[in-house]
Amino acid sequence: MADIFSEFEDRLPQKIIDEIKNSLPKSASDAKVKKILEAAYEEYTIAKVSPGESVGLISAESIGEPGTQMTLNTFHFAGVAEMNVTLGLPRIIEILDGRKELDNPMMEIYLKKPYATGKKIEELRQLALQIKETKLRDISTELSINIADFTIEVKLDKDKMKGIEITNSKVTDAVSKQLKGYNIKDNKDSIILKSRSKESTFNDAYKTKEKIKDITIKGVKGISQVLPVKREDEFVIITAGSNLADVLQLEEVDAYRTTTNNIFEIEQVLGIEAARQSIVNEIFKVIESQGLNVDVRHIMLVADTMCVNGSLKGITRYGVVSEKSSVLARASFETPIKHIINAALVGEVDNLDSVVENVMINQPIPIGTGLPSLSVKQPKTAKEK
Repeated sequence: MADIFSEFEDRLPQKIIDEIKNSLPKSASDAKVKKILEAAYEEYTIAKVSPGESVGLISAESIGEPGTQMTLNTFHFAGVAEMNVTLGLPRIIEILDGRKELDNPMMEIYLKKPYATGKKIEELRQLALQIKETKLRDISTELSINIADFTIEVKLDKDKMKGIEITNSKVTDAVSKQLKGYNIKDNKDSIILKSRSKESTFNDAYKTKEKIKDITIKGVKGISQVLPVKREDEFVIITAGSNLADVLQLEEVDAYRTTTNNIFEIEQVLGIEAARQSIVNEIFKVIESQGLNVDVRHIMLVADTMCVNGSLKGITRYGVVSEKSSVLARASFETPIKHIINAALVGEVDNLDSVVENVMINQPIPIGTGLPSLSVKQPKTAKEK
């Protein structure tokens, strides 16, 4: 069998050969293996791009044409406030523009057993509440300022605190860690904050009162809503808000499958290769949900373009376009005068290697039949002889 594989080493990429080796049943005969390899080689040959093919243009058409049929919709999870999912064209634009601030950031948190099976449904609910961020405003009924000594009193909602297992000591610890320069006193039904500064004013106290509303008491920062949903045989927690780095540190979470729709977060936590795969997955998911059909290789080309320099860049004038080597290609996108003046100031040279710049100056473009350049040796004239 090893001899059969060695026959195809020069004809097929090593990755395809390894995948076939791993997928073959142990009982497969040599004749069957050869037939499989020949079929794989035939598919691989058909899939190969011809030299001079305009892959970028074809990918742009393949994604852009069905993109015009996309609906501008947002999906809302019934019964849960703030749980929206951006779909369709807005989501495609969000991904390809490389936006760091998303309209509806969300995560899909996969769990380890027994939480994933949902046998202990009460524990699953409790875990979801542990992940949800609880701010001081969520467990307080009133925040007031005492004008006499500028102390701030926060009245606590004991019923809500009991429901999410928070005690007064946890509240005072969280506030003291995130707020410097204040003494905190536990008053059973409330906590009282007094500034250590002798020159405290009403204005300072008011600013502090507004600031402490957003102090995180419990849960993962940035996760504003949680919703356990059943997918086939297991439970998954869908969240509004995203914080991949902190969620992956939770013991109950399956770190291998948990994901976020924030591609920049994936790049920071898992690296550029994971971000590239996430771009492919996210675009493909949107296109598939709209009932459209785009070959995954076109999407892969776009993802490669966004990640080729080792950091994630959107397809905008500040991202991918700004790094093009051709002055004319940069100028053709947006703000042409700026690019041409900057290039002129430093004496930049454009070698006219790509499509756009050759179209602009009315030359044959270096694709298809325009790809080969013929060099002809001139016959010597009588005088030269």
